[in-house]
Amino acid sequence: MDSLFESINAILGSVFFFDVFFGMAEGATMPFIVAWLIVGGVFLTLRFGFINVRMFSHSYKIITGKYKTADDVGEITPFQSLTTALSATVGLGNIAGVAIAISIGGPGATFWMILAGFFGMTLKFTEVTLAQIYREKRPDGRIMGGAMQYLSKGLAQKGHAQLGKILAILFAILAIGGSLGAGNAFQTSQAMGVLSERIPFFNAYPIVFGLLMATVVGFVIIGGIKRIAQTAEKIVPAMVFIYLLASIWILAVNAAEVPHAISVIFHEAFAPTAAAGGMIGVLVQGFKRAAFSSEAGIGSAAIVHSTAAVKYPVRQGMVALYEPFIDTIVICTMTALVIVTTGVYDPAGEFANLVATKQGAALTAAAYGTVISWFPIILSFSIVLFAFSTMISWSYYGERSWTYLFGEKYTLVYKLIFVSFTVVASVTSASALLDFSDLLILAMALPNLIGLYILQGDVKDNLKMYLSKWKSGELDRECIDKGVCKQ
Repeated sequence: MDSLFESINAILGSVFFFDVFFGMAEGATMPFIVAWLIVGGVFLTLRFGFINVRMFSHSYKIITGKYKTADDVGEITPFQSLTTALSATVGLGNIAGVAIAISIGGPGATFWMILAGFFGMTLKFTEVTLAQIYREKRPDGRIMGGAMQYLSKGLAQKGHAQLGKILAILFAILAIGGSLGAGNAFQTSQAMGVLSERIPFFNAYPIVFGLLMATVVGFVIIGGIKRIAQTAEKIVPAMVFIYLLASIWILAVNAAEVPHAISVIFHEAFAPTAAAGGMIGVLVQGFKRAAFSSEAGIGSAAIVHSTAAVKYPVRQGMVALYEPFIDTIVICTMTALVIVTTGVYDPAGEFANLVATKQGAALTAAAYGTVISWFPIILSFSIVLFAFSTMISWSYYGERSWTYLFGEKYTLVYKLIFVSFTVVASVTSASALLDFSDLLILAMALPNLIGLYILQGDVKDNLKMYLSKWKSGELDRECIDKGVCKQ
């Protein structure tokens, strides 16, 4: 099985990860798809006048339901769409991904992760706004939205129908692969890796863990987006609270080391001492892990956000910009500080085996265990919950992409394939799955960002109209609850 993933990795790597420096920068490589995300994030942040900063407080009011109107149309609430999208991103990307980034690129990767999260806020705003603009209601009452829709319909309206159709199909294929890889197999592999440290039975019989996860995931995803959203709405806030509380406690215990850790992170970001590829190598690791964690620019979260009940497309876009902030800027930073202050990332240290085998989840658990001896037990089971929440959300992304290609009547086929991959992942190495997941997830940014570049004018027009109504007070007058709708 490992050889199959390695063959796929080689093919995709040559297409999407070629070095934009073409070997001219000695000791450093910049994969095309990473450069593509960096340029896209910076361009759109400037294009929309730092919308991620300007509308931050207004976005919070939308999330808390202060701008509900009688004209809101959708399947789930804006808050449910946010927690569902967060359930796909807040998880092993934060726990395992950060540890892997630091063990490969050094502490400096943290700085670039935070910067990627900042620009990623605008990427999320743009793609989710477009998903709302171009969503459509299917005959069965379900909403079809996401990059598949705005690539096909949006580009057709701009006179690029054939290009839009090709990009939409490419995106859907990559999203299906990403759901099976990063959204399923990688989650199962990492969860089993850390849980088997606590329960040796799973180490001896990994397929049993795969079968158990497949059964539980299958039960939830059969119920569709409403059951997925209801599940995510309940477990995501609790998971985040417990994880952040433990992180704050460890940093408080190691308070004397925190200033030094911050200093090391900034210094290593620009003058790394151990990372391969120098500063460029660290930057690449930071942006790769941030993209894998927050999925900004990938287009995946736009699928679930398209189902949110809102009146104005940009309103849901503003809700979505909180994802990279919570996921990358807050949670990833907390994880990174814990790992750096405890020193578990040292490739020659006590946990060298975990570093070498890219068992990021187990490495993070070890970091927390240096201060709270019993917390790795709780974290081990929490990681399984994180993996579960990610899997149910990504199953929806893959199912909608599958439906776009093959139609509603074949959705059950996809769901059976999805749960089958859970079992397969339990007997596949984490290293092969990590590379496979990176390639498929990041490759989605190619067709998605082409759409964002071509259609960003539509977002600009919608934003201009919305801001005009907001400043005039019209949005307040539309609110259902007049008592809470204040600027």
